[in-house]
Parts: sequence; C-alpha cells; structure tokens
Amino acid sequence: MEPDLFTAAAEERQEKNPAASPLAVRMRPRTLDEVVGQQHLLKPGSPLRRLVGEGAGGPAGPSSVILWGPPGTGKTTLAYVVSKATNKRFVELSAITAGVKEVRAVIDGARRASGGYGQETVLFLDEIHRFSKAQQDSLLPAVENRWVTLIAATTENPYFSVISPLLSRSLLLTLEPLTDDDVRGLLRRALTDERGLKDAVTLPADTEDHLLRIAGGDARRALTALEAAAGAALDKGEAEIGLTTLEETVDRAAVKYDRDGDQHYDVASALIKSIRGSDVDAALHYLARMIEAGEDPRFIARRLMISASEDIGLADPNALPTAVAAAQAVAMIGFPEAALTLSHATIALALAPKSNSATTAIGAALDDVRKGLAGAVPPHLRDGHYKGAAKLGHAQGYVYPHDLPEGIAAQQYAPDALRDREYYSPTRHGAEARYADAVEWTRRHLGRGRS
Repeated sequence: MEPDLFTAAAEERQEKNPAASPLAVRMRPRTLDEVVGQQHLLKPGSPLRRLVGEGAGGPAGPSSVILWGPPGTGKTTLAYVVSKATNKRFVELSAITAGVKEVRAVIDGARRASGGYGQETVLFLDEIHRFSKAQQDSLLPAVENRWVTLIAATTENPYFSVISPLLSRSLLLTLEPLTDDDVRGLLRRALTDERGLKDAVTLPADTEDHLLRIAGGDARRALTALEAAAGAALDKGEAEIGLTTLEETVDRAAVKYDRDGDQHYDVASALIKSIRGSDVDAALHYLARMIEAGEDPRFIARRLMISASEDIGLADPNALPTAVAAAQAVAMIGFPEAALTLSHATIALALAPKSNSATTAIGAALDDVRKGLAGAVPPHLRDGHYKGAAKLGHAQGYVYPHDLPEGIAAQQYAPDALRDREYYSPTRHGAEARYADAVEWTRRHLGRGRS
C-alpha cells in the first residue's frame, strides 16, 4: 500500500534500531549484486536489471514480470531491491488483503503521478494466485498501457493460477530453489555482517549442516532459525551455537546422516532391503530418515526404480511404472510434497509380491556372454533385406510365427552353443504365475520343453 504516517514512523524506528527488525528483514539484499542464487535472472540486460534502471532505456521500457518459485527463494527480496534501487514510485499490495478497490486506487494514483510528475509506478503484488479472475482482470488496462510496471509473485504454477491475458502481457521468470551453498553463504554473511549478528556467536559445522537441513532451501526459514538459536545461545552465555541448542530452539532433532558418507549408503541399503523383505513399516522408517536428513529426492526415486525391477519384476508388473511415475513426479514437485509421492511408491513396492527372476535371468545371460558363449546367429534369423542376402542363405527357411494358428514357430532361435540354455526361471509369486505358465507352454511348443 502507499506509505502512510504510521508506516513511515515504523520504518524510521527500524532505521534507528535495526535489531527491532527480524534478522531475515535486516539481511535483505540492498542491491541485485547481493542477491543469493537466481543468477540466471540477474545477467546484464535482464528484465530485473532493467527494472532498477540498468540498461539503455529509451522507447523499450521495462516489462511487467511474474516471479514464480517456491517459498523463500527471493521473490519478495527481488521486489524489495527494486523498490530501493529504482527511482520509480513503488507500491506494494498483497492479494491476501487487497481487492479490486485497492488495485484501482493504485492505478489511479499511478496515472496521476505519471501525468502530473512524469513519475513511473512499480506495483508489487504478492500472492497473485489468490486473486480471482475478476480481480486479475482489473490489472489488465494498467499493465497493457504501462500505467504501472507489475511485479507479481506466486508460489503456484501461473499457467493455472494467472489469467492468460495477464500472462501474455508479462514476462514469466522462474526462480529456482536455493542450493545448500546459497543458503550457507547467506548464513555466514548474517553471522558477521553489521546488519546481522556482528560476530556475536559462531556456528560450528555440525550445527550449520543441521540448520541447512531445516531450511530446505528456504532462506527466510534459515535466517529465522539462526536468529532464534543465536538468541538462545547468548541467553546461556555461550559464544557458539551448539547442535543441542539449535535442536532445542527449533524442536527438531538432528538426524545422524551424512549424505556423503557411510550413513548415506547404509540407510539407502536398509530402505531397499526392507522393501525386499516386505517390511513396509521399516521401509517407511528409513525413507523418513532420508527425507528428514535432506537427501536428494531424486536419489531415493532412482533406488526405488531399481528395486522395482531387481526385487519385484514380473511378480507385479505395475511396480516399475509406479516407481517411474514417482520419479517423474518428484522431479516436478520437489520437497516437501515429494515425500508423499515417495511414501506412495515405497508402500506399493514393499507390499508387492517379490521375484528376482529378471535379475537372475539377465545375470546368467551376461555370464555366458562374458565367458565367450555367443556363437553365430542362425542363418534363417539373419537380415535378408539387403541385396545378395539370399545368396548367402540369410533369412532362408525362416517361419513367420503370425502365419501359424497358435502364433509360435518351432524353429531354432539361439546360437548353436546356447540352443538348450534356459535363463529365465519364473516364480509363482503374484502375477508372475501366469508368466511361469506361459514360459512352460512356449518352451514345449518350441521343442525345448523339459516335460
């Protein structure tokens, strides 16, 4: 909203006593160069740099933008930087509290400022996905005629939550989740910066690692937890934030899990072995430990896909599609919602009937090939489409199975050295029972049956 006397007084108090503001507010970047992460949006000539007055200007003015990304990735921060760096009039609205009346008041004020003083207006609209279609429609004339330059922020997919006419008049900028290194750099700056904790406390490596796991890529969450833990440590008269202090402050135990060490592999192994053993509760326990420790959800999804073929296979042909779908969903949504998808897949795999026949079958076939048991392809199976193939005897005598009533031709398919080899030994677990019947029938009709 437009600044009033109360807002101005509050800002003046915060300037005189910065500690009155939360650490996350005090550490907000003052320029685009101080922004952590999102470097793909901050290159020279980018829309955001043009919004703060960088660039050639001229007849091609800055475009309205929609910032789309998870919480804590810097949407509000980027708008704040624009408000401080630009010489334009800056107005902020939240879709949670504002409506069409407030939007029209801003637009009217922007037109007066433009006509009376030649001053452009930047409107920051937070949570735009909460606006109804009619409320979003009220923005269209102002954006189209550039009475305001809109910066809209949303955590939801704009293609579903923002009307098409507004999308077509704006640039969609996608913010990426902050990496651990991004958040780590922000924490270390907050510890030493004059606007932050001014070296009042230190942060040991184990506490920092747990803080990063708590943050989950959310800069605001990381700074809030750091401030609370620092306050608790100082109250105790301690010069460093110990792991115990952080656990007590955020009420969240540190999971003993090293993503680059033994725990990473041990817990992952236990997850897969619990699924193999059909212990759904143990599997969910190990999955929860990996999630809570900040394990890459894509790594977990990859392990589940392997398990679906290695330990379940044809006993439940739906296991692999379920695991693949989970991996695709995880890649699209990320944490925290990805935990639901991983749980879905883990439960399905743990309770599925088990068979490792696909694993042993390819293992046995590979073993023979590595031993040199290959042999020539039988002449009637060789390619007969090229000129001269018939003279070599290729494809001669081949029987086309579809021409036979039962759709199977009793002819030799394997090389001579492997003519009687049987690699696939199906179980009768779950859906694989029908494959066991099928393989017995086909081998018998191929003249290779044991009975």
